[in-house]
Amino acid sequence: MALIQSRRRFLELLGGGSAAALLAAGLGSCGRSGPGADSAALKVLNFWTLDLAPKFNGYLRELIAAWESQNPGLQVRWTDVPWSSVERKLLAAVFARTAPDLVNLNPPFAANLASKGGLLDLSDVLPAGAADAYLPAIWEAGRQGAEQFAIPWYLTARITMANRRLLERAGYSAPPSTWDQVPAFAEAVRRRTGRYALFVTVVPDDSAELLETLVQMGVKLLDGEQRAAFNSPAGRRAFAFWSDLYRRGLLPREVVSQGYRRAIELYQAGDLAQVATGPDFLRNLQTNAPGIAAVTAPFAPLTGASAEANVAVMNLVVPKQSALAAEAARFALFLTNGPNQLAFAEQARVLPSNRQALQQLEASLAAAPAPGAQEALVQRARLLSAQTLRQARVLVPASPGVKRLQAIVYTQLQRAMLGQVGSDAALTAAADEWNRYSRARWG
Repeated sequence: MALIQSRRRFLELLGGGSAAALLAAGLGSCGRSGPGADSAALKVLNFWTLDLAPKFNGYLRELIAAWESQNPGLQVRWTDVPWSSVERKLLAAVFARTAPDLVNLNPPFAANLASKGGLLDLSDVLPAGAADAYLPAIWEAGRQGAEQFAIPWYLTARITMANRRLLERAGYSAPPSTWDQVPAFAEAVRRRTGRYALFVTVVPDDSAELLETLVQMGVKLLDGEQRAAFNSPAGRRAFAFWSDLYRRGLLPREVVSQGYRRAIELYQAGDLAQVATGPDFLRNLQTNAPGIAAVTAPFAPLTGASAEANVAVMNLVVPKQSALAAEAARFALFLTNGPNQLAFAEQARVLPSNRQALQQLEASLAAAPAPGAQEALVQRARLLSAQTLRQARVLVPASPGVKRLQAIVYTQLQRAMLGQVGSDAALTAAADEWNRYSRARWG
C-alpha cells in the first residue's frame, strides 16, 4: 500500500501518536558529511524525513548532492526518523532548541505545531508565485488562517478495489460511486452472497476514513471558532446512515472493535465486496490471495454529491527556530519541483503534489500498458488514483485536536450502532463533548 496510507493504519491516519527526543547526533546510515563540515564558513541545514531510509537513500543523497553543488557553503545533514516516534522527537528537539531546519510531517501534527507557534509562516521566505507549481487544493491544505505553514510533497489517494465475482452475484457490474447508493448495494450483497459490501472502521485510534465520509455526506465538522458544527441536519443523516447499516447487519460486526487491517483480511478471504485502498494493494493481493486478485478490478472511490475524494498529504515544514529559514524553504522547493517529484513518485509509487509532475505521471501511466496482465492492472489502478486528484482535497481539516475529534465522534457513533442510544442522541453527545474540550483548549 502507498506510503502514507500504510503509515496511518499503523497508527494510521490520516496521525496521532505523540512523541521521544531525537538524538541530534550524526547522520547515521542515512546522513551526509563532507570535507569542511566543521568549517565555520559552512552552514549546515538539518533535514528530517519519515521512514524513507534505507529504501530511498540513493534518491535523497543524489538530490542533496545536486542542491549542495548549486548552493556553495551549504551542507544538508539528513536524518531519517521512524514514523512512530517523530512527534516525540521533534517536540523534544523544539524544547531543547535543537529543532531541524526542515521537517517532513503529516498535516495534523504540522497544524498542531503551527497552532502553538512552532512553525514558520513561509509567506515571507517563499518567492512570488511559488504556490502556482502545486495542486491548489493541496497547497491550501498547508494553510492555517492567513499563514502558509507547509509546502506539499507527496500524496496518496484511495480508490475502490472490488471483487467482480461478488458484484456479479449481487447483480452489479460496478460498485456504487456515491454514498447514497451504498445501502441498496450493501443489502443486495448481503442477501445474495452472504458476504458484506464494505468495511469502514469505527475504532477511535484507527483510520479517519469514516470521518472523511461524513464530510463527503455534506457534514461540516467544525466552525471558525473550533466548535462543533456537525450537530446539523447533514450530521443527523450521516449518523443515522451508519448506525442503520450496522443495526441491519449490513456491516461486519467487527467495525466497532477492529481497524482497517481487518478490512484487508476480509477482502483477501473473499468475504468483502470492496475495499478502499491504494493501487499497490494489488501487488500484495496477487501474492497473498491470487484467486481473489484474479477477480479484482480498480474503480473510482466512493464520494458524496460534490464528487470530492480524499487525499493524504505529506508536507515539508520549517520550525520557527531555524536560523536558515530561507535556505530551508529553497531546499523544500527544490525537493518538490516537477522533475524531482516525478522521480520520487515513480520510485515510491506515490503521487506528486507538483502539477507538472502529475501531468507527466498521468501521461506515462496512460501510455502503452505494462507487460503482463498483473502489471497492467496495477498500472491501470495507479492511473485511476492519479486521476482522482483532479477532484480531491484533504477532507478532514488539519486542525489541532483533530484526533480527539475523531475519537469523540467514533465513540458516540459506536454507541448508536450498538443500540445503546439513538443516533440523534449520540450526535448531540458527541457535539457536547467536543465543545467542552474546545472551550477548555481554546476558550
